[in-house]
Amino acid sequence: MKRVLYFIIITLIIASCSSHVQETKNIFRYNESKGIPTLDPAFARNQTIIWPVNQVFNGLVQLDQDLDVQPCIAHSWECSPDGKVYTFYLRNDVFFHNHACFPDGKGRAVKASDFVYSLNRIIDPDIASPGAWIFNGLDRQALNSSKGFEAVSDSVLRIYLSKPFPAFPGILTMPYCCVVPREALDFLGEDFRKEPVGTGAFRFQYWREGEKLVLLKNENYFERDEDGIQLPYLDAVNISFTRDKQSEFMEFMMGRLDFLSGIHAVYKDEMITRSGKLNPLHSDRIKMLGQPYLNTEYLGFLLDPDLEASKGSPLHEKNIRLAINYGFDRKKMMRFMRNNIGTAANSGFVPLGMPSFSQEKVIGYNYNPDYARKLLADAGYPRGEGLPEITLTTTSDYQDLCEYIQHELSEIGIILNIDVNTGASFRDRMANSHLMFFRGSWIADYPDAENYLSLFYSKNFSPAGPNYTHFSDPLYDQLFEEAMNILDDEARYLVYQELDRIIIEKAAIVPLYYDQVVRFTPIELNGLGSNPMNLLSLKRAYWVRTGMESD
Repeated sequence: MKRVLYFIIITLIIASCSSHVQETKNIFRYNESKGIPTLDPAFARNQTIIWPVNQVFNGLVQLDQDLDVQPCIAHSWECSPDGKVYTFYLRNDVFFHNHACFPDGKGRAVKASDFVYSLNRIIDPDIASPGAWIFNGLDRQALNSSKGFEAVSDSVLRIYLSKPFPAFPGILTMPYCCVVPREALDFLGEDFRKEPVGTGAFRFQYWREGEKLVLLKNENYFERDEDGIQLPYLDAVNISFTRDKQSEFMEFMMGRLDFLSGIHAVYKDEMITRSGKLNPLHSDRIKMLGQPYLNTEYLGFLLDPDLEASKGSPLHEKNIRLAINYGFDRKKMMRFMRNNIGTAANSGFVPLGMPSFSQEKVIGYNYNPDYARKLLADAGYPRGEGLPEITLTTTSDYQDLCEYIQHELSEIGIILNIDVNTGASFRDRMANSHLMFFRGSWIADYPDAENYLSLFYSKNFSPAGPNYTHFSDPLYDQLFEEAMNILDDEARYLVYQELDRIIIEKAAIVPLYYDQVVRFTPIELNGLGSNPMNLLSLKRAYWVRTGMESD
């Protein structure tokens, strides 16, 4: 009865909104249910902050839809033959937004010294930016100083690394590396977080925290489209902060929001068919955008026998870890638990969508319950007899997925106990090696497989690093270090694939699925697109009703 009532409500909404026309100006409206704590790029550690920061600020370089590094404020750059010195050549037509911090309120041109200031903020311990790690490879003794950044002139910036790092240009696309004006930080102090001054396609207008954030078109923006038309096309961006996901969904269906991101249980079955397509009921007014998302969902084992949480764990036995990997059907899991949004992880840890991904060269686990039973028997636990109950820790968002795996594994004799923690507690316990078996995910910080493979490098043991499993293998470490000295992408990718094969051969984790970017927008909205990093870029978005041609 509840389902029928819900269907009737949705049908009435569609009928009432089928001829909806946005009566306001050329505005894009989205909701951020989790809230936005800051607009300072130095603290852009998660998607809720990254999305608005990406509208207000720019960096030296940027990613295109194919994850290739492209010019932004730097029109070109070069790397020294030894891979340790990067030189960037800046445009001369990029200006900070107009603000009272500047003489006569008029934004000035960006200089190389602004990047020296901005990037040094990231590594300043007094700032305590969560992005400080991105410059761990900086040569801070370059030029006989404690800095690795040099303004050679107003238009030339040089960055010195202590050793080659082929993924470095990709790191510079992260919002941490956006340029900010010293004048604004001096003028605003801590208020810079809520009144940002950048160079982006949109400039800050006002923010009533918890209610509404408004960004207006930057009339002086430097980027133009292929026809020479100045970007952005939109007049404004309006961000609301409704916390309830069902209310957010209803606002979208009533035409009061222009964007839904991701799949939530509230609207999954209403919007998407079991085959992963848009519900035909909505195809006349809504479109669905999707592509691989650089996010791997997995189960992790704590492999360090010296840690308290891992002592006596049956998971130290490789055959048991392999039995878990072969003991459940990932494709059925995706069909029934995810409406086929995402791809079953039948390859390695590096996800589909990453340039080095190869399902042919990195062969993972398929569903083979008979082989899983044999592995259990070989480990001394025929049909699971004598095998202790294994606790799998997760959060409520993934409880249903873990319960599916629990049921599947019980069929072969592995008994799981599902321990559901709050998000904060779970992250703390995982980071501090207090969980024997845990559900994890890794979303790419930058588009290079090194970002994933570093989770298994022994020098990155948590809590200081992201190696939450405490996986350690001398050959793996050797190959990982060799890869960092290979500047040729294709040659480096071959080593990346070998590293991924080692992770699978050692059964260091249980890959579950490679995620998918899913976005819903009104059919009249064009130019938004999607990308494997799930970045939100609005500078090319436009409404067909503005008179511009459709894609």
